[in-house]
Amino acid sequence: MDAMAGTELLLIRHAQACDGGCLAGRRDVAAQLPGPEVLAKLRALIGPARLVASPALRCVQTVAALWPDQAVQHDTRLWEQDFGQWEGVAYGDLPDLGPLDAPALAAHRPPGGESFNDLCARVRPALMDLAGQGGRIAVIAHAGVVRAGLAHALGSMPAALAFQVAPLSITRMTALAHANWSVACVNQSAQ
Repeated sequence: MDAMAGTELLLIRHAQACDGGCLAGRRDVAAQLPGPEVLAKLRALIGPARLVASPALRCVQTVAALWPDQAVQHDTRLWEQDFGQWEGVAYGDLPDLGPLDAPALAAHRPPGGESFNDLCARVRPALMDLAGQGGRIAVIAHAGVVRAGLAHALGSMPAALAFQVAPLSITRMTALAHANWSVACVNQSAQ
């Protein structure tokens, strides 16, 4: 078995973003953190793990609330999708893309931004680097990053867009031999 066998990745979406009802991919907004009882339950569900996080404020705040005294590695490749000119636009004012099928939606690039396919291409090397390290690694990042991990496990970027990823949820994956991944659960919650 190669070095990637036995690596458990726990992809954790940050706490609810204080986005003011506007799209916040690369826009650096704060997190609305839950009470200590929810954080304690989530920490217990995760168990001991090395910590890696997106440098976005909402991720930094989430990881600090969960593990105030533990070292965290930040990886810029784990930022959320860049929505370009759509950043900061109210959800209700975003353009209607019409009846795009999943492959077209995954390839669609907002003006000045990146597509979901672009996001997957950026995130995959970061997740593969982590998968090669062994042990249990908690990755505190964004819904798009979780979907990118699911895309890798499924072998399909378009299929991963079907997943809704709740704030403070855990998606458990295991890196297997030959860069194959197994998904144990999606959206595990402490609430």
